[in-house]
Amino acid sequence: MGGHFVQGHVDTTAEIVRVAPDGNAVTFRFRPRDAEREAVMRYVVHKGFIALDGTSLTVTRVDDVEGWWEVMLIAYTQEKVVVAKKKVGESVNVEVDVLAKYAEKSMAGYLGAHGGSALIKPIIEGMVQDMVAQAMGAHAAR
Repeated sequence: MGGHFVQGHVDTTAEIVRVAPDGNAVTFRFRPRDAEREAVMRYVVHKGFIALDGTSLTVTRVDDVEGWWEVMLIAYTQEKVVVAKKKVGESVNVEVDVLAKYAEKSMAGYLGAHGGSALIKPIIEGMVQDMVAQAMGAHAAR
């Protein structure tokens, strides 16, 4: 397997909010529709993939707080894909990573069947305790 799993489904649309030249490459920034922003952004990860207008591309930056992601199109890709011809304000069809959807559904099913919060609570408590201990140690070292 030398690429990404793309099914050709459309999960949502996104608007092109920025196009910036970067040497021979061009960086595009996308923001999904407001109504679906949270639902889509949970599947968008740095160096993960996203299919835009049917082309699978690697995500180069993500801002979950502001709700956008970027992809960079090298010169070769610019010649081959529809997205490269689009401008700020135009929209693209978006397909997120189906493997992330399967993983999320599997974990939800597993946690639901095994008392989910009972499994997660000790993990989160341990993480918080570790962070507090690190912070206290750094404070004490001053």
